[in-house]
Amino acid sequence: MKDELGAFCEETHVALKGAEAGALSGLTFGAKDVFDVAGHKSGCGNPDWLASHPPAVTTAPALARLLDAGADLAGKTQTDELTYSLMGENAHYGTPINVNAPGRIPGGSSSGSAAAVAGDLAHFAIGTDCGGSVRLPASFCGLYGFRPSHGRITLDGCMPLASSFDTFGWFAREAGTLARVGEVLLEETPRAMRPKRLLFAEDAYQAAGPEVTAALMAVLDVVRAFFGNEDTAVISGDGLDVCFDTFRTLQGAEIWANHKEWIERVRPSFGPGIRERFEWASTIGEADVMAAKKRREMFSERVYNMLSDGSVLCLPTSPGIAPKRGASGDELDDFRARAMALLCTAGLAGLPQITLPLARLENCPLGLSLIGRRGSDMELLTLAEDLTVDNIFMFGS
Repeated sequence: MKDELGAFCEETHVALKGAEAGALSGLTFGAKDVFDVAGHKSGCGNPDWLASHPPAVTTAPALARLLDAGADLAGKTQTDELTYSLMGENAHYGTPINVNAPGRIPGGSSSGSAAAVAGDLAHFAIGTDCGGSVRLPASFCGLYGFRPSHGRITLDGCMPLASSFDTFGWFAREAGTLARVGEVLLEETPRAMRPKRLLFAEDAYQAAGPEVTAALMAVLDVVRAFFGNEDTAVISGDGLDVCFDTFRTLQGAEIWANHKEWIERVRPSFGPGIRERFEWASTIGEADVMAAKKRREMFSERVYNMLSDGSVLCLPTSPGIAPKRGASGDELDDFRARAMALLCTAGLAGLPQITLPLARLENCPLGLSLIGRRGSDMELLTLAEDLTVDNIFMFGS
């Protein structure tokens, strides 16, 4: 396979044939370079990590399940360093090309997985999503992207970032392929779903701004008609910025707990942005963590009650299209903060979220997201497939 997009890893390359027959026969996939493959190393986006860790003894169970279902592993895909970024620019290995938004970043940390699927180098690709590392690249690259309920799919054999937020995730160009992979990973069959109502997240659209809201409006009209019952909702009475602060405090503390020993022992070289985030994570105090945990509990209960009747929350995936390659650190930090304010809801509450690649702004992809109650994973995947099939001519896909 020829990779002109910089999507796949050279240092940790491994390709494997799947089972001769299975539900995913005929499909190829990429795997983010944080998943174990027996006999091979994972680089996790950093040369010092690659040099200081031995080859894996066993293959990550979720990856093995895909192989057992007949899918072929095309290779390992690039990731941001230790997955601690949302932008997809790696100081050591470069930035994969976003074919659907030329001159713009693919998003991270599952950057190579998104770039590979968008560039038709694989039928689907797996990644991880802690703060939005599947959902945001899906929006940037014009893909379907799925973050399951927290803990729904095992992350054994995968490098951890922040354990109470980390989830498996995957990308596809078509809703049908996304659902087909979901059936294997979730071990469920499709469910007929006509949710009780659609909840329009007012504060999320306000945070995303008028341009994004206007760009999503045609798709929103179709989604509203599909549901037939709509209401408005406010995700956070305290403001989405408070949600983001809660998320980043808890995430940062968990990240430092997971990687402190290795960082202090190896003294790795980190690129800009990554280095500063690890330094900040090391300063988080216990009092801040305890206060953030209380806020998380109250927020999770609020969202649980909002969705407990089977309602689905509708919000922008991103506050804009993919930033341009080479944008300043300040620009990217500002975008990251605004994106995290939208993305942190599913993470804080442990909920499934699907990104639909059905809108455009400035001729670049822009995603619309649906969040369901915990455990409604297969229902969301089926819903996305039904939406696309029912409106195939409008969406042109």
